[in-house]
Amino acid sequence: MKTLSPQEAWSGVADCQTCTLRDSVLFSGLGEKEFECIHSPIDIFSLPAGALLYRAGDEGNFMYTIRSGLIKLVQYLPDGSQRIVRLLRGTDVAGLEALLDQRYQHDAVILQSTEVCRLPVEIVRCMDRENPTLHRELMSRWQRALMEADAWLTELSTGSARQRVARLLLRLHNTENEQCELFSREDMGAMLGLTTETASRIVAEFKRQGLLTQLSQTRYRCDIPGLEKIAENGPVSSAD
Repeated sequence: MKTLSPQEAWSGVADCQTCTLRDSVLFSGLGEKEFECIHSPIDIFSLPAGALLYRAGDEGNFMYTIRSGLIKLVQYLPDGSQRIVRLLRGTDVAGLEALLDQRYQHDAVILQSTEVCRLPVEIVRCMDRENPTLHRELMSRWQRALMEADAWLTELSTGSARQRVARLLLRLHNTENEQCELFSREDMGAMLGLTTETASRIVAEFKRQGLLTQLSQTRYRCDIPGLEKIAENGPVSSAD
């Protein structure tokens, strides 16, 4: 873990000039004077796949900005099964509910090696009270989270199994190189409301059809037009 003083966070040492904390997330519109409100250090640390950032029910003392990587937010159903309700990537914020004095609502589990900044919630509250720019940015983050939740309901929980898998791939792919990094089929099923077997069968089918070209153990090149066609209107297959 690396700990930065407020002055270090502002001045850009320790690679903070490229940090989402500085340029892309909550503090992007703040000046040096506003940083004087920060009396607690900002922790920067990396977590490997499978690690836990926080558990549902934990006291919400911190918010987290995602610098890089991928995090899944998990809820558990009464029967003990899990449902992945959202993915968080670079520039996203985890733990927004802490601003409302609520405990964390999900398990935040690392899917891919992830680097985060940990912000004591009190410093965010302090600046929110004093700075309308930060308040607007916080409202923007809430709105983004709501839109993402709506997208999961409308895109990833409806339609045929093939459509849902295609839509997930389209959401995950890198627009610059049309590649995506997949995770376990169990996680894919938990995101899409499918069995692990169905998720595995559809990925294998997409590979046979050339919609996915495997580049490494977890990385694939995507046929974006082909996936978009399936995402929009099928066709239905026996895997559905």
